[in-house]
Amino acid sequence: MARFAPTAASSFRERIERVEELALSSLAERSYPARRDREEPDSEHRTPFQRDRDRIVHSKAFRRLKHKTQVFIAPEGDHYRTRLTHTLEACGIARNAARALGLNEDLTEAISLGHDLGHPPFGHIGEDVLDRCVQDRYGEHFLHNRHSLRIVERLESLNLTEQVRDGILNHTGSARPATLEGRIVKVVDRIAYINHDIDDALRAGVLRVEELPEPEIRALGEATSQRIETLVRDLVARSQEAGDVVQGEEVGGAMLRLRKFMFERVYLAPDAQREKPRIERMLGALFSHYAAEPPPPVVPDATEAERVVDYLAGMTDRYAIRAFAEISLPHGF
Repeated sequence: MARFAPTAASSFRERIERVEELALSSLAERSYPARRDREEPDSEHRTPFQRDRDRIVHSKAFRRLKHKTQVFIAPEGDHYRTRLTHTLEACGIARNAARALGLNEDLTEAISLGHDLGHPPFGHIGEDVLDRCVQDRYGEHFLHNRHSLRIVERLESLNLTEQVRDGILNHTGSARPATLEGRIVKVVDRIAYINHDIDDALRAGVLRVEELPEPEIRALGEATSQRIETLVRDLVARSQEAGDVVQGEEVGGAMLRLRKFMFERVYLAPDAQREKPRIERMLGALFSHYAAEPPPPVVPDATEAERVVDYLAGMTDRYAIRAFAEISLPHGF
């Protein structure tokens, strides 16, 4: 009778190490040994990166993503992206690319799932407002990638591996992730949001198909799935040639031009920005309120700025609206 492989911790690790030696690229991150700030015994049935993935998925911050804006504020319709659906879509694309390149899929998945945990309510408008408020009062900056790292390190104390924390911190901005898996997530994050935001903008009537830039659409594809396929195939092929995560000049250039088009016509356009004044007033009022009366600290040594930011950035869109009503509207006796 056939039997399962032994599942003792040592034999599981040995089996995974043998599989990775045979299946992964020499450039891929290996699952062992786990590099954590606090040492802990290996799991008997999960690699360190799989444990990181599960800790992220079971975190409170991950659950809140389902009620945080991606692009369109409180859209009327069930099919618009939220921060959670963007995360899941980016994760699937990144994992496929990692598999094609022989990289560590579990590490790629964990970084993908954790990369946007620190986004405040109301998308990039909310991030801009919170950053300005923090600068004006405390002389500091708010960046969602830094706050994502604070969440996993301090607020929820997930004790993630060094490679996952690096990928979360450096998925945006000028810094370069230390691992190829992190670099995959950095590129795929853009691939996902550009193309899925086009889909949402067409659904919302902010764009019409005939308004999409013809040279870029011809280069990448007319349908969302075609564009993503073109971009991923190019990413895999060019990265295999280079021994690094890179895009081809033609396809990568078309993606950057399409991103610029989205900023001009969608992200910064009147239709997507029409709620901006209200969001600015609301988040500004909430910030002033909590700066005057800081909420209880999530961690004992939090500064005043951290107490305010931790509370505000953790809000979902609907919770922020309720909190604003609570402090703004009169209460009956």
